[in-house]
Amino acid sequence: MTNAIATVSISGTLEDKLRAAAAAGFRAVEIFDTDFIASALSAVEVRALLDSLGLTCVLYQPLRDVEGMPEPHRTRALARARQKFAVMQTLGCDRLLLCSNTSPLASGDRDTIVADLRAVGDIAAEYGVTVGYEALAWGRHVADHRDVWEIVQAVDHPNIGILLDSFHSLARRIPVESIRAIDPAKLVFVQLADAPLLDMDYLYWSRHFRSLPAQGGFDLTAYVAEILRIGYDGPLSLEIFNDRFRGSSAEMVARDGLRALDALRDAAARKLGWPTTMPARAKIDRVEFVEFAVAETDADELSAMLHRAGFDRIGRHRSKRVELWRAGAANFVLNYEEDGFAASYRTVHGTAICAIGLVVADGPAAVARARALGIPEHASDLPAMPALRGVAGSLVYVLDTEAARTIWDDEFVIDAAPAEPRVDILAIDHLAATVHHDEFLSWQLYWRALFDVQVQTPQDVIDPNGLVQSQAIQNREGSFRITLNSTDAPGALSARFLSQSFGAGFQHIALRVADVAATAEALAARGLQRLPIPANYHDDVAAKFGLSDDETATLRQYGILIDEEAPGRRYRQIYSRAFARTFFFEFVDRADYDGYGAPNAPIRLTAQNRFRPAPPVD
Repeated sequence: MTNAIATVSISGTLEDKLRAAAAAGFRAVEIFDTDFIASALSAVEVRALLDSLGLTCVLYQPLRDVEGMPEPHRTRALARARQKFAVMQTLGCDRLLLCSNTSPLASGDRDTIVADLRAVGDIAAEYGVTVGYEALAWGRHVADHRDVWEIVQAVDHPNIGILLDSFHSLARRIPVESIRAIDPAKLVFVQLADAPLLDMDYLYWSRHFRSLPAQGGFDLTAYVAEILRIGYDGPLSLEIFNDRFRGSSAEMVARDGLRALDALRDAAARKLGWPTTMPARAKIDRVEFVEFAVAETDADELSAMLHRAGFDRIGRHRSKRVELWRAGAANFVLNYEEDGFAASYRTVHGTAICAIGLVVADGPAAVARARALGIPEHASDLPAMPALRGVAGSLVYVLDTEAARTIWDDEFVIDAAPAEPRVDILAIDHLAATVHHDEFLSWQLYWRALFDVQVQTPQDVIDPNGLVQSQAIQNREGSFRITLNSTDAPGALSARFLSQSFGAGFQHIALRVADVAATAEALAARGLQRLPIPANYHDDVAAKFGLSDDETATLRQYGILIDEEAPGRRYRQIYSRAFARTFFFEFVDRADYDGYGAPNAPIRLTAQNRFRPAPPVD
């Protein structure tokens, strides 16, 4: 089976799109009609470009508003079909997409539709073309692939078959088991797109919000499994209409597209119990450490902040200028090396989080899957801790469970435990990354394709200066959690982080504690600067959650925020001030609570905005 991508899925001219697809590793493309007719290249020249890039055009699409049209539109539609077939012959393409009619002039008479498709088939036969009839979700009379299959059977023409598009089927919630009725010999082509689960007009939804597999909410694994089950062995192709992709790097989208298709094939094969070509998605146990690239000029200030946040320096690397700081099971690595990855990262971003380390069930298998998905590796001098490149240039180290048991004693000289009482920090609860708007979906795909994680319902978070999109990703056990945050509002805090740090990255570390009130008291004793929360907020939550006067007083005293999923399922949190406007800490107390305190995010963002630098005075 072949991976393919429609030129409409990526930005640029037709030539740009074809070069991006080839560079990403595709060997087959669909050519979108508008891309071709807008191109300055003739069909002969496009064919030459395809050949030079090692690409084959496996589908030309779409031909619209053909069946059921009155005269003279019917005659014109058939003439247009003949003209497209001639272009396809020059391009070396033998399959065409004919979508169901949306014209208000179209007749829904089934006999007329069947007769018109037979006429199209007769013309297609002259050019050696097979036509795939597709049900548009907003088709005027045909909007369901089950109706298309009945029509194709009635047409009974060797050059007319059915074309399946996952968006049109899954948006209308058509049962995937219905695919089993289709004869695979008549399944001409399969197009795939994911999408967020929205309640809106099908056309608008399709034209603006399609996404790559593993970037939306459709169950594409089940859909593709049914297609494979019936014996289809033709191309699986991406047809994506997405406003982000239209303004994004064509190379990035094409590269992600190939990764998404490979991961989807693997998932579908596993669902069917078939052999696979790559290891399963890696199971994450926990975040073992967060690594900071630290500028020498920031050393004292950062060390002081970490100490106030409850961490103690407990070890030094045996051969490098690297320190280990720890609180409970939360480990921070501070890298001062003048050469190597951290130094390069620091040059670009300043003092920042440059890497995270994950404990996974099988480290070598995780790396093998990354290789199969085209995720680049970074040379690591620790065989037990290989490094993978993240989306924006930071690193993800993967340690399997055995390596994690000894890595610290092997690499560091561990100091005696400090005499000062420790803050009761248990572990790293979650990490939050701020990402560029056009990379938001790419980050999601990276985590969902490589690791065994699920997504929660996306959230829209109100920043005083704009809207922030937030997507939480976590494993089933809740021992690994990250959130991705993106905005196109230039004044929002997220956008200012991107500007301050010269790129995307992790900005927010949440630390899990046993009792946030006790932790807040201990942090206050250590001198941590917390984020002030307004009295209005505590007036509101006292009434909202029926808090006692004593509990409300504690929340006020320490700036604690609170949320509740159900009686007894509470989330309490406090925030530190940011370090150099680049990263900050959260301390969270979960009581059988699975979320991230989303209702409190606008309160936190507003409080952080109070500390934004004043504009320059003329």
